[in-house]
Amino acid sequence: MQLQVARIGKPHGIRGEVTVQVLTDAPGDRFVPGTQFVVEPASAGPLTVESARWNKDILLLAFEEVETRNDAETLRGAKLFIETEELDEDDDEGWYEHELVGLDVRVGDRVVGKVSGLHTMPVQDLLVVTDQDGKEILIPFVEQIVPEVNVGEKYVLVTPPEGLFEVNTDAGATPDDGEADAESAPGDNA
Repeated sequence: MQLQVARIGKPHGIRGEVTVQVLTDAPGDRFVPGTQFVVEPASAGPLTVESARWNKDILLLAFEEVETRNDAETLRGAKLFIETEELDEDDDEGWYEHELVGLDVRVGDRVVGKVSGLHTMPVQDLLVVTDQDGKEILIPFVEQIVPEVNVGEKYVLVTPPEGLFEVNTDAGATPDDGEADAESAPGDNA
């Protein structure tokens, strides 16, 4: 099985380097010279890392197969994958996005939505949940809020703090108290 580790962004410089959106928590292990990636679309790859360096918070990659900025421009939006057989299986505490997407999200015995994605962030990851109305809700992927992930039974148990599911809805929106109704504004009699 293949696991997406990055998405290629815009070219950087004139020698074929590209910016990448990193989708792995171990970039130092994944983007070493000589690493070969399966690419989507397939016509853009495979690609072999020639060099990797950080420019502030942005990872820049150069590939052996890409020599010019024009070549790099054709890669924009391409996805980089590795084979999961290459991964170490010693991390029992983590899950990959492909393992989580499609799992039911339960609060107690009630199904409240489905996992539709995973955002890996510097401080904590966020589960993307699509609720029964089709709205996306971001849930901090921490043990206090997501105490159980059961891939075999195809569900995630969440214990959300009060209001977490309402944060992304307009139900709690109220008009600004400083607004006056046009008909009741003083001095507006024509």
